[in-house]
Amino acid sequence: MNNLYLIFLAVAPVAVLIVFILLHDRYDREPFSMLLKVFFFGMLISIPILGVEMLLSRFNFFKGIIGVAIQAFVVVGFTEEFFKRFVVIKSALYHKEFNEKLDGIVYCVIASLGFALVENVMYVFQFSEISASVWLTRAIVSVPAHMLLGIIMGYYLGMSKFGDKDGKTRNYYLMSLVAPAVLHGLFDFVLMAGLPNYLYYFVPILVFMWVIGMVMLRKHYKSSKLEHSYLHFKK
Repeated sequence: MNNLYLIFLAVAPVAVLIVFILLHDRYDREPFSMLLKVFFFGMLISIPILGVEMLLSRFNFFKGIIGVAIQAFVVVGFTEEFFKRFVVIKSALYHKEFNEKLDGIVYCVIASLGFALVENVMYVFQFSEISASVWLTRAIVSVPAHMLLGIIMGYYLGMSKFGDKDGKTRNYYLMSLVAPAVLHGLFDFVLMAGLPNYLYYFVPILVFMWVIGMVMLRKHYKSSKLEHSYLHFKK
């Protein structure tokens, strides 16, 4: 395939999901400069992530299902979600523009999709000659999974900053890493383990991620709408 065409196939699903998430940020839109910065850092972390994953893989001496579990949950799941979350914490969480719960979702998704773009380009170029449908599988499964994990991460990160009235900020902060890392690990474990009839396990996991992700997005979207409707009413 033509290289430009491959790049388009890799970029298109990321672009569509960015538009999808930004359409929900309609009441207090984030500055383009902030979104671009977080997206760029999301792309940039692919370098340390690759290095850490290669290093951890070398120390995964376990065989069989235990080795697969460590690879899925620790080497891939924890590492990728840790770095994506790190980007948001360092570049956006304490910025003045991060001023509502929904912003947690917006920035975490943008960082996640920055990483997903680099990963997608690598996969499409590497495997397109082996399987022409690799881009389609990633477009409808892998890239949206990164978005959903970003939503879950951002939901809890937003709660950790603005949900202090219930006294659970530390729990929310911890869950912003644990929840996406565990789900990411589970997602990859089913694919890596070579389980018979793996779709019986994989599809429910994917459906759960979609359901919980959309519920969380809807909740923070409604919170944003209510807050800004109230501010408009006061004026």
